[in-house]
Amino acid sequence: MLLHVTHETRYEYAPPVETAQHLAHLKPLATDSQRLVSHKLAIDPPPAQRSELPDLYGNTRAFFALEATHDRLVVTAESVVETFTPVLSPAIARELPWEAVRERFRFRKDATFDAASEFVFPSPYVPRHDDFMAYARASFVPGRPTFDVAMDLTERMYRDFDYDADSTEINTPAVEALAQRKGVCQDFAHIMIACFRTMGLPARYVSGYLLTQPPPGQPRLVGADASHAWVSVYLPGESDGDDATESAGGWADFDPTNGRQPGEDYVTLAIGRDYSDVSPMRGVLHGGARHTLRVGVTVQPVGEVIAALPQTGTQSPIQDKESS
Repeated sequence: MLLHVTHETRYEYAPPVETAQHLAHLKPLATDSQRLVSHKLAIDPPPAQRSELPDLYGNTRAFFALEATHDRLVVTAESVVETFTPVLSPAIARELPWEAVRERFRFRKDATFDAASEFVFPSPYVPRHDDFMAYARASFVPGRPTFDVAMDLTERMYRDFDYDADSTEINTPAVEALAQRKGVCQDFAHIMIACFRTMGLPARYVSGYLLTQPPPGQPRLVGADASHAWVSVYLPGESDGDDATESAGGWADFDPTNGRQPGEDYVTLAIGRDYSDVSPMRGVLHGGARHTLRVGVTVQPVGEVIAALPQTGTQSPIQDKESS
């Protein structure tokens, strides 16, 4: 599937901001299940400095600095991504019980380092708490394979939780969202990650987009979509019994907000321990004591974008070269 994503972030400041520095995670990753065809990042007013570097997790992080007084900031990321149905590597030990996976991540002297171990520990938005373990236990049945545990927990959360955009804010603790059984995709992702980490298994946060279909007969509304978040669970590779010779494992994605695994209608933007690692925009401002924020996201098949272009030789979005 070929998808066109537009993500516009608009700030209005009063009083104006004198100087500002920003970090943005707005460039989709290249993964086994998606290919970045093109990307453009437009910033208004134009920054005095800008650069682009990978972060610790392989995400592309854009930095830009504004050194002149400004009362607004508009950042527009436009990407074309080719997506595929995710397929688990045949090397993954899909039937390995979750207890065996947990044992692989217990600390042992001279054990072979596994990069996935970083995602076992607490992080700013995913602390340890007994309530997560209490909720997780119904899915962590003794002897159940990790993949089946993740699928069961995904489906349970979909049944048990209500999506309510007014029930939480960005900084609402995950344990509070768990208690009220309400929240948004960010909350549900943090809760599921906390359940896995509390049980000793690696899980990480995925930010991205989901193609949403308008009601029959209704047009797709520009800017009506939103960014999305889901969970990636680590599945180790097969082992011949020697800890030093385990084959490489992989990650499988699960979306508790929708009770399913992501497919080709999902676009991965960035991965991290939790939201704090991959927030789309953050910055440090001098001035601008008050601000308003508006975010508009549009995800649509490229065919719809091309069909909507005026027939005047306008360049198709798929023909753009990748740029920052």
